[in-house]
Amino acid sequence: MDQARSTISKIFNGEPHSYTRFNLTQNMEGDNSQVEMKLSSDMDEEVGGNGVGDHLNHSSNRKPHVAQKLGRTPKNLCFLAAATLLIFIIGYLIGYLVHRKSDLAPSCAASVLPLEEPVPHETGAAPLMDWDDVKKLFAQKLTVANFESVFSEFSSDEHRAGSPGDDALGNKVLKKFNKYGMNTWTNEYFVKVQDPPASGSNRVVFKNGSNTEYPKGLLSYSAIGTVTGAVLYAGYGQEIDFMLLQDRNINLSGRVMLVKAGKISFAEKVANAAKMNASAVLIYPDPADDAFEEDTELYGHVHMGSGDPYTPGFPSFNYTQFPPVQSSGLPKILAQTITAGMATKILRELGGQNVPQAWGGIYKLGEEKDLITVDVNNVLTEKKIHNVFGVIKGFVDTDRYLVIGAQRDAWGPGFASSTVGTSVLVELARSISDMVKNDGFKPRRSIVFASWSAGEYGSVGATEWLEGYLSSLSMKAFTYINLDGVVAGRNGFKVAASPLLYSLIKSSLKEVRSPNKAPSLSSEFAGGNWETNVLEPLKLDNAAYPFLAFSGIPSVSFRFTPGKSEYLYFGTMRDTRQKLNGVTSNSVPQVAVIASQFAGHMALRLVHDHLLRMDPTRYYDILRTHVGQINTKVKAVQRVQPQLLPKSLTVQWLISASGSYNRASRSLLADVQNSDLDNIEMCRIINDRIMSVERNFLSPFVSPRESPFRHILLGSGSHTLQALSNHLEALRTTNPEADADLFRNQFALATWTLQGCANSLAGDIWSLDNEI
Repeated sequence: MDQARSTISKIFNGEPHSYTRFNLTQNMEGDNSQVEMKLSSDMDEEVGGNGVGDHLNHSSNRKPHVAQKLGRTPKNLCFLAAATLLIFIIGYLIGYLVHRKSDLAPSCAASVLPLEEPVPHETGAAPLMDWDDVKKLFAQKLTVANFESVFSEFSSDEHRAGSPGDDALGNKVLKKFNKYGMNTWTNEYFVKVQDPPASGSNRVVFKNGSNTEYPKGLLSYSAIGTVTGAVLYAGYGQEIDFMLLQDRNINLSGRVMLVKAGKISFAEKVANAAKMNASAVLIYPDPADDAFEEDTELYGHVHMGSGDPYTPGFPSFNYTQFPPVQSSGLPKILAQTITAGMATKILRELGGQNVPQAWGGIYKLGEEKDLITVDVNNVLTEKKIHNVFGVIKGFVDTDRYLVIGAQRDAWGPGFASSTVGTSVLVELARSISDMVKNDGFKPRRSIVFASWSAGEYGSVGATEWLEGYLSSLSMKAFTYINLDGVVAGRNGFKVAASPLLYSLIKSSLKEVRSPNKAPSLSSEFAGGNWETNVLEPLKLDNAAYPFLAFSGIPSVSFRFTPGKSEYLYFGTMRDTRQKLNGVTSNSVPQVAVIASQFAGHMALRLVHDHLLRMDPTRYYDILRTHVGQINTKVKAVQRVQPQLLPKSLTVQWLISASGSYNRASRSLLADVQNSDLDNIEMCRIINDRIMSVERNFLSPFVSPRESPFRHILLGSGSHTLQALSNHLEALRTTNPEADADLFRNQFALATWTLQGCANSLAGDIWSLDNEI
């Protein structure tokens, strides 16, 4: 504008001028554009000494002949023409720039600010608060003193699912959420669970009554009845343990398996024994673990799944009118826990072969004459449970939400299993709510806080919620953060998660300090390779598993551990503050603060950034490994069993589908890097493509009732790529259960599931990879 003024001034001989301002103002996010036009005062002499400004501002005092006088001189006409042309050009350029900027700006940026206050304002496209400021503010909210208070408020000796104690805790959580100004609601379900017999008891009798126990422990969802069979010691009840016994030509059929707790879930132990045609399973805490007293009772469930097994695939609302049905994951054999003292008495009297050297110990495996009777009389009951929710609504994508949850119930005190997680949940809700209300933090997306009931029976409350709102949640919920058991020590740290979240986890490890002297979790626990030292598989008994494998929602679960060992009191009546103090050096609240910071950093990052911090390319390494194994095994079967798989069967289509996914994920990564963060609609489209990845790994070709965990990479069932690899191994070894036609069908469906995921990730229909 100064250059324009100077040019016009030079045209009119550079003499002092009076001028009139033309304000051309277009407010765009506080920017004010102003153009000042100077017109020559040479004309003053011809109009009686009054300037052009006076003429324009007081035109009512001037006479019409002024314009005629201005036009009588050729010099003036030339000057006027030049000035008019220059004004037109400047006006055109200003109009073009204003129009262009308004086109690029999001529609929600059209608010008008006073000209005197051209300050930055919320456009809806970007949070006002810088990420470093968010981190600092959040860290100030979490204190040890607050956790001590919350621990005291939520500690309870009796809060089994559906009990008055459970309901009382649920009401406390609801009041907290309301106090923080959150929108709240509850869901009510009527679920079936197995409890110990109301009258009488379960019973274990060894060798005609020489050793008899009436265990108080419980394995809910066991088959009911009485069986007598020969005891067989089977280590931890893993598949590899049973294979070792088979290699010794030991008859497993009809045996009562005696297995130690640990390594895998109770449900997996029972399922593995059932495959061996066992008649019952007895599970005990290892006497070698000094933490266990001889009379420690174990509690748990043996449903090979999650949720209410009597309403598989649909929610346990009171008004659901379905015929009686059962989950395929319910065991058909008896299962019961016994104490370490009873197990020791049985082991000392067993005969037969020595235990495998890899198992250690001095006991025998057992022989046919070592008879034992197992009597299970659990009672199936219906209980009313409540899930409690509160939400902090986002300011841009309100209908996209992160879910943070923790189970509220426990078999006994459940301090580590439920009290700590519930306390972390409540403190996160308080801290983030306060940031929004009082500190100006504006999350782009919503955060749902959930307190689940019946978690001890197999994530029943959480799974029923997923089943009830599956179609909505799979489209709108983009991450689940599980808080169960987050503090079980302080000298170790483990994370289980969807590969989509690996990059987010890695950055959070670097940003959160360690509970010990190290400056960060990464520097203390990650070592040279954080994926090797920190990551662990997401297991069936983890509450995050159904979110990932059933609903297709990227999920993460983490925990502080005692170090090389495990916290041994989950599922016992000894899970108390005192026991947890013993493995954390009396620093439970301090570790809880760090756990909250880690969960909070992941949550805040996911609702703060324009684009979801997820990396679809991380799944390609897993795909490539599975496809490579399948390719090798197909060739092996075609070589040794050519009559089962003809040469016409090729893995090329699966390889192509894997390549399509790789190209689509890299294309999405390029779109992310080249995206305009101020374009709300474009950010939403990219985020929806990212959210579709996990959901599209769910096989659409299997029933959620028969195979609820439909994820082809991280789920369980015949539809998974791991199951294809195992089936090929069975074909190679001529296992009688192998079926070549069934394999080919599963192979085709898995290939198309993968290709469908790649197609969805690619975006628009014209962007699809048409190699198949």
